[in-house]
Amino acid sequence: LNVTEEKFVLDTLAGCTEYKSILDVVVNAFYVQDGRYCPISERNLYLVICYLATFQLEEIGLQRFSRIVKSLDAAKMQQFLRFFFNDLHLNTWIKDEWSHFYDSVYVKENWIDPLLRWQPKVQQLIEKLTDKLSNCTTTVKTSRVTQPKEFHLTVPKPRAIAPPPPAPLPVLPKRQPVPPSIHKPPKERKQLEEIKTKNIQKAKANTNQFRCATIKPEKKESSQAEGILVVFTQNPCFGQFTVMSPNYVCNIFISASIDNIPIKLNTAAILREGALYQRKLEEELKRIENLQQGAGDLSEFLEWQKQMRGKDLEEQLTETECRRLQGKLSYEEAVLAHQNVIQENKKKADLLREEKAELMHLYAEKRLQEQKEMKELVEQVMEGHKNVKQVKAKTQEYKQQIVQQVCEESGELLRQALEEKEEENRKRYELIQQVRAIESTPSIRHKFVDLTETGGHGLFGEMSVVELRERLALLKEAQKAAEEEKRDQIIHEKQAKEQLILDKLDQISQFRAELGQAAALKLEEKKKSQSGERPTKDERILHLQKKIVEKTMERKKQAGLL
Repeated sequence: LNVTEEKFVLDTLAGCTEYKSILDVVVNAFYVQDGRYCPISERNLYLVICYLATFQLEEIGLQRFSRIVKSLDAAKMQQFLRFFFNDLHLNTWIKDEWSHFYDSVYVKENWIDPLLRWQPKVQQLIEKLTDKLSNCTTTVKTSRVTQPKEFHLTVPKPRAIAPPPPAPLPVLPKRQPVPPSIHKPPKERKQLEEIKTKNIQKAKANTNQFRCATIKPEKKESSQAEGILVVFTQNPCFGQFTVMSPNYVCNIFISASIDNIPIKLNTAAILREGALYQRKLEEELKRIENLQQGAGDLSEFLEWQKQMRGKDLEEQLTETECRRLQGKLSYEEAVLAHQNVIQENKKKADLLREEKAELMHLYAEKRLQEQKEMKELVEQVMEGHKNVKQVKAKTQEYKQQIVQQVCEESGELLRQALEEKEEENRKRYELIQQVRAIESTPSIRHKFVDLTETGGHGLFGEMSVVELRERLALLKEAQKAAEEEKRDQIIHEKQAKEQLILDKLDQISQFRAELGQAAALKLEEKKKSQSGERPTKDERILHLQKKIVEKTMERKKQAGLL
């Protein structure tokens, strides 16, 4: 762009940014009413046209404005200009909305009245765009048939004799080594690591408040009598009980006196088991309350249901055994069929071997006859080669003479090329020396920086380096205070959660003791009620077993014959 066009583009961009609020009012309303089907990617286009029509129409003139509008899509411009230069819109809601941002008198005198003055001329431009849209005709593109053309192949150039390598350039002086400070890590990283270590130590210091707890001997005896033992740290025989913060896992080892098996529980397991026992307790209380109110007992129905399920299970096991034996019988039959197929294949293989031997004998005789014919043909060709050798010797001598002449001519050309190359390298070396001499001259640059002054760039919120450091210090103090407050809140939440876990653990211990006693009584009753009789096998199973034995004997006999 030239200077004039560049200034116009920059002024337009600055104006659209400055008056963006009032331009958005018109463009947003256009998208809501007339431009509902226009793509949102063309929003900036309408902003620019609205700015030019409102603020730059007096300066650029109608002719230049018309040229800009006609260079764009006629349908979109006709639709937007007809919406914007509407008398009703300008005098009503556009004027009211713009008055929210600027004084109403200023809006009417400087923006609304000029737009109304230009409205008749812009209306003529809109009519021209409408006529252009009505008179435009669609052109149908005709497909062109591809005409083949010959390839323009490059003729290969004759190979030139490679020139000798150029003279080596002088060795550059040794540069100064890289300072060791570049490879050292920054000190900020070390400070961050120290802060991180201090925070971890502080968090660990808040988690040691439950590690010194021990259980009294009388409490230990009472817990063993109840059927469950909870041992805190420093007792390796039964496990350990460690309560930590929610960020650390709460490991709880519980050993029951029934089977003396250690159980490892974490926080989630303790809460889940506590909820389970609480739900069972509520169900038992509800059942007792229903019995008190006169509800019936379901023990007889449950006993009958248990017997019927046992019968169904026995029938299911019998059906499963029958299916297994049927599968085994099918396997024996398949093995017998496979052995029969092997015998038939052996017979077919013997017949094929005999036919193959006959064919190989015929092929050998035919091969001997072909070798004799080939030997005769080779003798005839050798006689013809003797005459060709004499012709080749004469041709070789003629080619050697031509090569000798070409070598003498190329040697002279090569010598001239070497002299030109040496002259070119010498000039290049002199030029490099001059450039290095210029670069080696030292340049003195001094720049004095005042940290209390601003950069003077004209930006909002611009400040000096000293003010920036003060603000950063204040922000760091505020951030540190917020971290301390958050850390105290986390510690209170940890303590509340640890207390909840301890309460749940006591409840689980009581329930486990009672459930262990109930399970022991139920096991004794079950052993007394069990009978030593075994159910007799089904007739179908016996029949299938007998049939499988017969098939197995038949298969072994067939295998012995094979």
